Amino acid sequence: MSGTNEAEPSAVLGRGSAVLGIELGSTRIKAVLVGAGDTPIAAGSSAWESSYVDGSWTYGLDEVWAGVQAAVSAVLDDAQARWGVRPASFAGVGVSGMMHGYLAFDANGELLVPFRTWRNSSAAPAARELSALLGVNIPERWSIAHLVQAVLDAEPHAGSLDFVTTLAGYVHWRLTGRRVLGVGDASGMFPLDPVTHEYDAQRCAVVEELLAEHGAPLRIRELFPQPLVAGAEAGALTAEGVLLLDPTGAIVAGARMCPPEGDAGTGMVATGAVRPRTGNVSVGTSIFAMIVLERPLSQVHDEVDLVATPSGDDVAMVHCNNGASELGVWAGVMGEAAAALGAPTDPDAVFAALLGAALEGEADAGGVLSFSLLAGEPILGLGDGRPMVVRSPGSRMTLANFMRSQVYGIFTTLHVGMRVLAAEGVGVDVMQAHGGVFRTPGVAQRFCAAAVGAPVAVAQTAGEGGAWGMAVLASYALRGAGRTLADYLDAEVFVGRADPVVSPQDEDVEGFRRSVAGFESGLAAVRAAVESLR
Repeated sequence: MSGTNEAEPSAVLGRGSAVLGIELGSTRIKAVLVGAGDTPIAAGSSAWESSYVDGSWTYGLDEVWAGVQAAVSAVLDDAQARWGVRPASFAGVGVSGMMHGYLAFDANGELLVPFRTWRNSSAAPAARELSALLGVNIPERWSIAHLVQAVLDAEPHAGSLDFVTTLAGYVHWRLTGRRVLGVGDASGMFPLDPVTHEYDAQRCAVVEELLAEHGAPLRIRELFPQPLVAGAEAGALTAEGVLLLDPTGAIVAGARMCPPEGDAGTGMVATGAVRPRTGNVSVGTSIFAMIVLERPLSQVHDEVDLVATPSGDDVAMVHCNNGASELGVWAGVMGEAAAALGAPTDPDAVFAALLGAALEGEADAGGVLSFSLLAGEPILGLGDGRPMVVRSPGSRMTLANFMRSQVYGIFTTLHVGMRVLAAEGVGVDVMQAHGGVFRTPGVAQRFCAAAVGAPVAVAQTAGEGGAWGMAVLASYALRGAGRTLADYLDAEVFVGRADPVVSPQDEDVEGFRRSVAGFESGLAAVRAAVESLR
């Protein structure tokens, strides 16, 4: 910050110069206001969770807007409490959400089927056929896989399709009236042309022929939102959009909106990992790693998606459906146990104590194995999941080993995918990590380094996550003219940054390797549980 009065948060908020970032994550909807230097000056959030309805993971659209309104109200309350100003306008606004999935609308803007999120593993036949036809890996969670599967299954709604988008694209559309999407998020809907950053025309033609053969004469570039690179003009907050953010109508319309992005793109921005040989790891309900590529991969890999940075550069993505959710469940159980013993404890303190205990565990977690697999996991060939803790008679079950096995369980599937990139010779200097699990210093960071085989840094903004990254993208759209996104981040956001870095420790690497071997052998037990436990 400059130290001048104009740069003080109260002044920034009062004149409507703050920038608002919103991210709809899997378990929380977060809102962050940034001021001078893109420094967070207020934050708010709202909890929500997906529902498993008729075999599908979903969120209701009413839940989307209730959560957004609660998060926006909370960030405005926080600004008032901290700085004595409740802002009525913003210079810019950006919206991010969980990537992939399927939000399908008819010509009247009515939702045709419940939102199908990234977590669903119901489009395997379409994903396999598309991957073979297009010569690139098309995962089940991609929007095009959901669309083609709906057509292959002759779902009645397919004949009424007018618009298909992601969660961020939907929210942006309702706030601005614009059917657009940042290229990072768009790259998880359909493969992009690396030069034009539009949907690949030749591949569109191939898919459109497939759709027509099954009675659905759809045009991908008419059906999907227009891809936009970071910094592009993406509309403005309308009067109708204001009421969706704040039903009281106290917010002034007109704020410039940047292209909406997926949580992968905001993770890259929030960690400054947008140049080649940079990468990041994001841990939440899911876990994924992104590495910006120096050169194309030599072949197609089922474990790796090819997506894009918000500027359109090629990224190798290893995405796992199951992240830290099961750790959160166990932390809740431990908190209940403490309360039952007459020592109720703050949830953050429970997490800190349990993660601290993991540091005392044996390098291989004493042979204790945690399969934190609630949803299906395509990288492991699992169409569904069953969380399990397994140990042999010779395993040493202690709190420390149990907790280390739980943390290992977060990173094991990611490690399986990262092995593929290592074999490809993909290089990364430092992996930047973010997500709530990294707020306890030196635990998840250390075991993540062992899992990815590279030094891991955790930024001080790790807990802020994608909402802050989205606010930075909105600031870039306002002030980044003439500079690349990477140059803007280096000069304006991360200048002088010195994040703590942890390198892989030999003992952890070897212990993690033994744990992974047991995990992979034990997947047969998970498959049996899926078959026998409904």
